[in-house]
Amino acid sequence: MRRLHQPHDVSLPSIDDVPLHTLTPELSGPFFDSLRNDYTPFDDWFRRKARQNTKAWVYRDEAGVLGAICIYDVQIDQVITDDHERLDGKALKLSTFKVGESVRGRKLGELFLKAAFRYGTENACEHIFTHTKVGKHSYLVDLLLDFGFENRGPYGSDLVFVKQHPAMAPGAAALSPLEYVRMFYPHYQAGTHIRKFLVPIQQGFHRILFPDYQAVQSLLFGPVGSVGNAIKLAYLCHAATKEIQVGDVMLFYRSEDEQCVTSLGVVDQFAVLDDAAKIAALVSRRTVYSIKDIEHMAARPTKVILFRLVQHFSKPVPYQQLRTERVVTGPIQSITKISDVAFSRVLAAAGA
Repeated sequence: MRRLHQPHDVSLPSIDDVPLHTLTPELSGPFFDSLRNDYTPFDDWFRRKARQNTKAWVYRDEAGVLGAICIYDVQIDQVITDDHERLDGKALKLSTFKVGESVRGRKLGELFLKAAFRYGTENACEHIFTHTKVGKHSYLVDLLLDFGFENRGPYGSDLVFVKQHPAMAPGAAALSPLEYVRMFYPHYQAGTHIRKFLVPIQQGFHRILFPDYQAVQSLLFGPVGSVGNAIKLAYLCHAATKEIQVGDVMLFYRSEDEQCVTSLGVVDQFAVLDDAAKIAALVSRRTVYSIKDIEHMAARPTKVILFRLVQHFSKPVPYQQLRTERVVTGPIQSITKISDVAFSRVLAAAGA
């Protein structure tokens, strides 16, 4: 019975999932000072949670120093506001969420949200929520709003932000495809009004952009930087297509070594630009390309695609199967639009 109710943990490159009590020796350090300033009894609360076997996702810098933390816990039928609003069923609470100044810019906020969304999915949590002080943590508030959290009102001196995380995809209602994936991620729209594209990506770029595609990669190849921490990523190319729109679905085809469809994303922004500075500003820390690469690409009009990574397939679909299923008729060398029938065949083959 204990095994049946054991939580399903998530594993992501760059962060460790640890029992809170293992961090107690570092509690008096400067990393926790701001948390103590916000909440005077923080140390007592921390020790109490540690005794309750609470866990945390943590990020350490290159020297092994604690740089970011997200303490999390699953709660049942929790009252979350001063107005006694209750979240029925299981809800994942992110009770402490801090990214230290020394590691800002590494997309660690998105990395923690990625872990939270996956944990919520694996453990059938219907909601994910957190408390924050709006005036002091405007960056966190903006991040939460961008990923579908809604302000549900005050709890003491904090505001409570809640994201719906249903196990089954709700109806599309009046939401646009982008608003839908923002609100109900990892669910997305894929009806006949949504375009679908195969997008080739070289193995080296794939490894950097998607470090969590296969956890073994980080062991085989070592660190790959912070780009892959993000949920919102960027793809640059000179493909001929001009059909791509916000909300379209992208199926990423890893070329060279594996030659298979591995991952799915939803277009967040699309632009055609030839100004390197504008491109760099749009894709900052979300692309595999350096500023020199971008300057070289911008010599001619460049397609800039920002997308939200939705999932990696547990059963990647190899090229030969794409040919057999008549998804493609030849090599995948550029962004290729596919039919709804072809898209369905890819998902079926991927077990999605």
